[in-house]
Amino acid sequence: MFEPIVYSNRRNELRATLRKGLILFLGNSASPINYPSNTYKFRQDSNFLYYFGIDKPDLVGVIDLEGGRDTIYGNDFSMDDIIWMGDQPKLAELAQKANVASTRPLKEVAIDITQAIHAGRPIHFLPPYRAEHLLTLSKWLGIMPHSLENYVSRELLLAVINQRSVKSRCEIEELDRIAEVGYNMHVAAMQLATPGNHEHVIAGILEGIAHSFGYMTSFSTILSQNGQTLHNEDHSQVLSHGRLLLVDCGAESDLHYVSDHTRVTPVSGKFTDEQLAVYNTVLAAHDYAIAVSRPDVPYQKIHLDACTKLVEGLQALGVMKGNVQDSVANGAHALFMPHGLGHMMGLDTHDMEGLGEKYVGYDKETKRSEQFGTASLRFGRKLQKGFVVTVEPGIYFIPALIDKWKAEHINTEYINFDRLNDFRTFGGIRLEDDILITEDGCRILGEKQIPIKPEDVIATMNSKS
Repeated sequence: MFEPIVYSNRRNELRATLRKGLILFLGNSASPINYPSNTYKFRQDSNFLYYFGIDKPDLVGVIDLEGGRDTIYGNDFSMDDIIWMGDQPKLAELAQKANVASTRPLKEVAIDITQAIHAGRPIHFLPPYRAEHLLTLSKWLGIMPHSLENYVSRELLLAVINQRSVKSRCEIEELDRIAEVGYNMHVAAMQLATPGNHEHVIAGILEGIAHSFGYMTSFSTILSQNGQTLHNEDHSQVLSHGRLLLVDCGAESDLHYVSDHTRVTPVSGKFTDEQLAVYNTVLAAHDYAIAVSRPDVPYQKIHLDACTKLVEGLQALGVMKGNVQDSVANGAHALFMPHGLGHMMGLDTHDMEGLGEKYVGYDKETKRSEQFGTASLRFGRKLQKGFVVTVEPGIYFIPALIDKWKAEHINTEYINFDRLNDFRTFGGIRLEDDILITEDGCRILGEKQIPIKPEDVIATMNSKS
């Protein structure tokens, strides 16, 4: 955990925004895999972590706005628990680490909420994303589960987003620290990208690197020769000559801050001319986006400008044609990059996605596009100092999408489908880094950048001992 004052300051900042009622933060419970005592690795709710910090299951944090008191509800471990788990701290000891003086048994949450409701006090809560939270809130509040979304506190939601969007010094230090583990994971992947190696072997080693630091992976590792599949979690192939290995992975620290990087490695130890041309096109878009990212610039604009760089490179390859700006305006680039340039990152890989991208990534000034491709941009509003976002342009040759567009004559004035046939088995390239927006620009998180220039990738492949 951070220093106790970090958590009390965060809660007090909420008090300055919301003035009446109770604020509920439901911690997560352990989730069974196939029977009650065999559970998935526990992951605490990110909003509970942000305001209360305690990484234990079955807790509820309550901020009493009028009373000025914060309370953590939960139960101390029983002797039966201690026999299996060893000595465990008391709830009051854990609460002190978050500057919380009041603790109460978990069963008393419902009693206190009922009293607050009878007194006419509002109950503020965020959108539940777990079924057990949906049912629990339904029971406590007397609201049918399907109607709960109508009672989510928009005031609380916007206040939480406003706070969590701007990373504090201690959060930035944690993000820099976990980026170093991501560096180790990706360097290992480059050195293991050799013909005959199994994808599942590499994926297992990368996960093992995260575990060796006492951490977990920040999401299911994407690792595949079929990089044209954006979230390819199938690791069943054997690496072969001439293919490209796309690896999108990251680590999650013990405080649950994450890294998220993507790199592409030529399995044969060198890029073909066409692979290098596509790679350098993606790299140019990546470098451009980082160069222009700074406060007050809408990320939606940076996304579209980066797509312009992609179109220029694809025209040089002969797969696109016509006016570059018109190509982007008409969404022709989305055949090759059907996703957004990036997303916010922090305690979640897609930071605060559970609170709604329309609030996290957009606002009254910047509206989400409805156009295919650009509609998938998770974050489009103006950048601010302290934001952490990913920069991840890509070019993908997706046979099914190519066939659909060709059959339906979509953007034929901008796409050379005959030349495109030469790339049907190419795969895909995505290059991703995590950046912190600074006062007058941005910087890549971590002490050192994962090798990204083609020559540095090749050198790293050959540097294994």
